[in-house]
Amino acid sequence: MADAVELRARLDFRQRALNRLRDAYVKLVEGGVKSYTIDDRQLTKFDLPALKNEIKALEGEIDELERLLANTRPRKAFGVIPRDW
Repeated sequence: MADAVELRARLDFRQRALNRLRDAYVKLVEGGVKSYTIDDRQLTKFDLPALKNEIKALEGEIDELERLLANTRPRKAFGVIPRDW
């Protein structure tokens, strides 16, 4: 497992990426632009569902990193089998 410094660096990187993805999504939705470029990727209005999926995935990764930094354990899953004796 990575130490707190590495986790913080990963969290900062993903937060910056999330901000850029959100900016691209807002500009495409508002209609101010028909295409948007992030680094070497070019996105168009038709890429909105893919962009939304990327934002959702990054938000999940950020939540997980924040939980790791806060030292909280993931919830344990268990099952209950009802029996009729």
